[in-house]
Amino acid sequence: MDPTGDLLLETPADGGLTTGAVARLLGVAPTTLRSWDRRYGIGPAAREDGRHRRWTGADIAALRHMCALTSAGLPPAEAARTVLAGTSGAGTSSTGPSRAEEPGAGASGAPAAPRSARASRAPGPLPVGRARQECRGLARAAVRLDAPALDELLTAVLDRYGLPAAWDEVIMPVLHAVGRKWETAGERYIEVEHLLSWHVSGALRGVTAGRTPTPGAGLALLACVPSETHTLALEALAATLAQQGLPVRMFGAAVPAGALEDAIRRTGPAAVVLWAQSRKTASPALVARLDALEWGVRGARRRPVVCVAGPGWAGRQAPGARHLSGLSDAVDTLATL
Repeated sequence: MDPTGDLLLETPADGGLTTGAVARLLGVAPTTLRSWDRRYGIGPAAREDGRHRRWTGADIAALRHMCALTSAGLPPAEAARTVLAGTSGAGTSSTGPSRAEEPGAGASGAPAAPRSARASRAPGPLPVGRARQECRGLARAAVRLDAPALDELLTAVLDRYGLPAAWDEVIMPVLHAVGRKWETAGERYIEVEHLLSWHVSGALRGVTAGRTPTPGAGLALLACVPSETHTLALEALAATLAQQGLPVRMFGAAVPAGALEDAIRRTGPAAVVLWAQSRKTASPALVARLDALEWGVRGARRRPVVCVAGPGWAGRQAPGARHLSGLSDAVDTLATL
C-alpha cells in the first residue's frame, strides 16, 4: 500500500483528490467525510463544477486534525470548531498547527486533553501500529462509536480483500488493539469493544446470508469450550466455511460438555472445532471425552475428528486432537475431511 506521503504527492494539480480517495487515504468512511462537510463545514475549499468534492492538501490536513481529535474522544462538533479555528487563525500553516500551537497545549508544548474529553473520560486512539490503512479507519470509527462508519468500512474491506484476508489483516488487528486497551484501561473501553464486536459479527453473518451448502459435504460443528465466551474467531471460521459451500453448525459461547456430546450424536459431524481463548478454559479432558464418542449402526460406527483452535491451546497437550493454527489453516483442514 502506498505511504500517506506518496498519495498526497499524487494529488491532481487541477483540483485535488476525490472523496473516495481521501477516505481510503485516511481510513475514514466516505459517508463520515460527507457528514463532516454537511454538518460542520469540514469540507473541500473548492468543488469541481460546483458539485463534486475535490480535496486539496490543505483540506486533507484539516481532516487529519479532525480525525486526531475525534479519535482522542472529542465530540465531532467540538472537534470541528477546533479545526476551523486553527485553520483560520493567524500563523497557521496548511499542514495544521504545531504541537505547541494545538488547542489546549501547555507551556511545554505537550498537548493537554481537551476539557470535554477529560470530563467524559472518552478513550484515546487505538494502537494499531504499522497495520493496513483500513485498520486505522476501523479503529477510529470504533473509538468514535460511529456505527454507520463501522458497517461501511467492514463491508468495504470484506469486498476488497475477501473474508480470510480481511479477518487476518484488518479486523483481527483492530480487535487485538481494543483488547490490549481494555486490559490496561478497564471499563473505559468496554463500550468500544462491544460495539465493534457486534458490528463485526453482523458483517460476518451478512457475507454468507442465503448461501446453500454443497450436498454431501462433511459437517463441521463449531463451539466454544465451557466457560469460554469469545466467539468472533469461530464466527469468522463459520462464515468462511459457508462461503465455500461447507455445512456448519455454530453453537457459540460456553457450550456445556453434555450439550456438545448430545449435539455430536444428533448431527454426526465430520469434525468438531473447540475454541479456547485462554489457558484457563482449554480442557484436554474435554477433547478426550469427545474424541471417544461414537454413533451409527453397530459394525459401522463413526467418530468425529476433534480439532482445537485459539490461543488457549498454545502449549497444551490435547491427545487425539488436531491443532488449527489460524483461519486459513482451519479452512484447509476442515475442507479435506
